[in-house]
Amino acid sequence: MPASHRQPVEGDVTPSLAERAYTDIEELIVTLKLAPGTVLTEATLSKQLGIGRTPIREALQRLARERLVRILPRRGVMVSEIDIKAQLRLLELRREVERLMARSAARRADSWQREQFAEIAARMETCAANSDEVAFMRADREFNDLCVKAARNEFIVGAMDMMSALSRRFWFLHYRQAADMPLTARLHAAVARAIGQGDADGAAAASDNLLDTIERFTRATVSVEF
Repeated sequence: MPASHRQPVEGDVTPSLAERAYTDIEELIVTLKLAPGTVLTEATLSKQLGIGRTPIREALQRLARERLVRILPRRGVMVSEIDIKAQLRLLELRREVERLMARSAARRADSWQREQFAEIAARMETCAANSDEVAFMRADREFNDLCVKAARNEFIVGAMDMMSALSRRFWFLHYRQAADMPLTARLHAAVARAIGQGDADGAAAASDNLLDTIERFTRATVSVEF
């Protein structure tokens, strides 16, 4: 949840502050509290989040690389619009990358990471049982981050950075009309569980099952020739 317990301090820069700024702003965008088309300023975000403007600037630059915001010269920063055709093109890449990532993570995760995958799987099942979309979104972000680290392939990092937040925002916007959130959480849990067990083939198959469901959901949101 975005923090607001401290006053911003100009020049207060540490990696943890920049990461916190990124996490807070990304969640506001993904959960549509900052809607597409909203114009943002460093000063407003700094006051709202209680974080200095320098880490806010770093976070916005990262969000721009991930296409969640657009930097407008002399106008500030605008939350990017949602494009269904771009989302379908993204899914083509996401399917291939996530299958590879799941397989690699299952093979390369260390013992601590395997425990974390088991814990995330259990949390995903709880999200499914409670239909808790915000807890699911947060668990999904942790799951993606852990997958990237466990896969130990630096070329996956850039691809996942761009895809993950865009995909979560699209899901959050449309899932009440077209998605089965408990099913989606259980499918994520299946991937996490297979990775935790070191089952590379099972993780790849579970990833494909998840992406099949996500693609059906995406196409169900709108009738479009693609």
